[in-house]
Amino acid sequence: TSKTGGNPLACAAAIAAINVTLEENIVEQAAEKGDYFMRQLQDIAARHTDIYTAVTGKGLLIGQHFVNDDIGYEIASGLFKRGVLISGTLNNSRVIRVEPPLIISYTEIDTVLNRLEDTIASLHSSVSASLLSLPERATSSSFASAIIDTVVA
Repeated sequence: TSKTGGNPLACAAAIAAINVTLEENIVEQAAEKGDYFMRQLQDIAARHTDIYTAVTGKGLLIGQHFVNDDIGYEIASGLFKRGVLISGTLNNSRVIRVEPPLIISYTEIDTVLNRLEDTIASLHSSVSASLLSLPERATSSSFASAIIDTVVA
């Protein structure tokens, strides 16, 4: 036996995956769907400049950049509660990533976008405007204070 010897089953699976990728134009589909997703997210960001600083990415690897960590955390949390799995970064919730599978449908993209809009609406209605304008160096305690001030008011 050899650690580098070929496994016929694994090789057959790899060849099948490559064939499907090429035959079904998965790469081109991912680029087109990524462009659609990015345009929609950029429209949302343009309408919510109090929350977003940028939307970046290529294909279906997309980053949403928020004004501070607290907003990014609240958006991620709201999306999780609505059944949308997104990725954070290692030590910074100011940027969250959207990394859908390459075979995501336009209907599923629209569902994610609708749930994002719902999350943003919920965020706007549950916290004061002062929270949305916290400086970038806002701390968890200032976030908590803003929520307490909102609840008490």
